[in-house]
Amino acid sequence: MTDTAEATTTFSTLFEGIVDNITTVVHGKRDAIEFAVLTMLAEGHLLIEDVPGVGKTSLAKALAGSIDCTWKRVQFTPDLLPTDLIGVSVYERSTEQFRFTPGPLFANIVLADEINRASPKTQSALLEAMEERQVSADGITHHLPPPFMVIATQNPVEQEGTYRLPESQLDRFLLRISLGYPGRTAEMAILDGQGSSDALRSLQPVVSVDELLSMVETVRNVYLASALKSYMIDIAEASRRHSAIELGLSPRATLQLSAAVRGYAAAKGRDYATPDDVKVVAPAALAHRLLLRAGSNARTTSEETIRELLAEVPVPIAR
Repeated sequence: MTDTAEATTTFSTLFEGIVDNITTVVHGKRDAIEFAVLTMLAEGHLLIEDVPGVGKTSLAKALAGSIDCTWKRVQFTPDLLPTDLIGVSVYERSTEQFRFTPGPLFANIVLADEINRASPKTQSALLEAMEERQVSADGITHHLPPPFMVIATQNPVEQEGTYRLPESQLDRFLLRISLGYPGRTAEMAILDGQGSSDALRSLQPVVSVDELLSMVETVRNVYLASALKSYMIDIAEASRRHSAIELGLSPRATLQLSAAVRGYAAAKGRDYATPDDVKVVAPAALAHRLLLRAGSNARTTSEETIRELLAEVPVPIAR
């Protein structure tokens, strides 16, 4: 067996182990769980958007609990301040100096629960951490230890007491997923288990930080053919010309799409990506980055618009 094939086999085994571990807590949502795991392995951040009570927080906590690393949960509220995330400098009389006390952002995985209930000022405190893996406090830059991932949950913006996330912050989430209501069999399993509290308490890590970083390296090495890169750029350019789209896909969106495609290909046991991989992950990777034009068809969602683009842009054909 070659080194590449051995690495792919090891990756697939560890990936399935993480997914299976999470399914003991979140029932009937394997596709969403796989997307959540590949987001972490593609070095991205995850946004889980859905109505209350469908398991958003349970999925986030189960993903964090499946990795042997540090994680913190922050409940976002209207009175949450940026210093509650970054940390504060405390004056020590004994040394007559200020000592920086790190906030919850100094963890490998940060659960930002109901992120859109905090003010835009507090939400913006995450921007530097999510993009550059560092935070600035009192003029000093503090680097965050790898791996670093933000898993944010939010209720639909129509819910009372929520704020719309700014486009600049939405653009920093690799994927946005929804769980939806469980099927009848899954909901029966939830009732039998009386919720996920006991399952979460008994959840054990199945992957170490070193194994996780090795999986991240495997994703980085997934091959993207030039034709496939051109295909993703064609999708981005088509969004910039679309009559119903006010703000098309940025170069960061194309870069994030390529990372998600690599993660999906690795999750399926391959060391190369295909156009089908792009079609699978594109709605979750791109829809939240679009700004639809006012006055366009109100019934058309950004996910449907992405699917229209995928139907219009020619798929590269292997020769």
